[in-house]
Amino acid sequence: MTVFLIVAAVMLATALFFILPTLLRKQQNDGAHAQRDVLNLEVLRDQLRELDVDRAEGAIDNAGYDSSRKELEQRVVEDVRPSVKTVTSTGGKPWSAIILAVSMPAAAIVLYFFLGHPLGLDPSKVAASNPQQDVTPEQINAMVDKLARHLKEAPDDIEGWNMAARTYSALGRFAEAADAYSHLVKLVPPNANLLVNYAYASGMANHQSLQGDPEKLILQALEVDPKNIKALNLAGAAAYERHDYAAAVIQWRKIMQLVPPTSDVARNVGSSINDALSLAGTPVPAAADAANASAPAAAGNAASAPAANAEVSGTVELDPALRSQVSDTDTVFIFARAIDGPRFPLAVLRKQVKDLPTTFTLDDSMSMMPNVKLSGFAQVVVGARISKSGSATPSAGDLEGVIEPVKPGAKNLKIKINSQRK
Repeated sequence: MTVFLIVAAVMLATALFFILPTLLRKQQNDGAHAQRDVLNLEVLRDQLRELDVDRAEGAIDNAGYDSSRKELEQRVVEDVRPSVKTVTSTGGKPWSAIILAVSMPAAAIVLYFFLGHPLGLDPSKVAASNPQQDVTPEQINAMVDKLARHLKEAPDDIEGWNMAARTYSALGRFAEAADAYSHLVKLVPPNANLLVNYAYASGMANHQSLQGDPEKLILQALEVDPKNIKALNLAGAAAYERHDYAAAVIQWRKIMQLVPPTSDVARNVGSSINDALSLAGTPVPAAADAANASAPAAAGNAASAPAANAEVSGTVELDPALRSQVSDTDTVFIFARAIDGPRFPLAVLRKQVKDLPTTFTLDDSMSMMPNVKLSGFAQVVVGARISKSGSATPSAGDLEGVIEPVKPGAKNLKIKINSQRK
């Protein structure tokens, strides 16, 4: 108790040291403005936390993070302005300072004996008896509604739409967030992160489904930035959702090549890949098993074993006689698979019918498994398949074309899609 009293006395003296010199100044505070500042700060803090999460997940690089953080800091300067007017009194008398210097310690002692208790030093007791006073949902919604009214008057306010989209998402109002993103993407150059956030909000508003327009937005994001981790993750999730586990693995495998192998992202994505492979009925080989899987082919033709990071390339075209059976948006899978080995493709490239004829290159970066790659096999079958359902799993009715087995490293291959899968 003695230690507590000494500490309390020191703290009280320190408080008086800062308070007494300013007693001759009178301050007038505008309560309404203060409440506005609290609301603005709350939203800005949420946006900063989301920005930190984006950087941690790799969805935004350091340059983009620094730029966005500066924009948020600027908004703090613009939106949070203290509304305190200070009037300095001249010739004031020191009675108020003297009274406070005497009464403040006396009041503290009296209040402690009436209200205080040593258990009050226990943080858990303090937390239980003094819950944190948060800004109410009604206050936040009022601020958001004010922002919405502003955007009706200023529909070209990029920062306003950005704040509205993020705020609606944080509040779980995803339909409104998607609407805000739809305005925002029209005002700025193509941006992968904005498209991904738009896709996510649209998916949540679409009964938590990424099918349809959300997936189209994800593919647009990948066209802008093929290495955007958030976009790759959602692309895999969209494929997984429609039970196209092979396509999900392809997208998630790309993430594994972009993040540190010991990171939380790598562990989470690796778990998702194993889950997808299991649901697809494909065994998940250990490193030793993968090496043994390619051993027979390598032993059968050791002299012609391909070098590391080998690739195959060429062109794919569709037989004009079959053109009427497909539409421009049907999915085209260009693949390489082992003659004797795993059932899943060693490398896959995804296009659309409207892209045909097209050139292609398949290499180890397109592998579904880190230890089962194109370069691990002496000969592979290269082909192309059109799927109306967009599924990476072959099914009856798909149009396809394959060529004779080739060695990794082969170039100028010509694949013609000219038959229907039975």
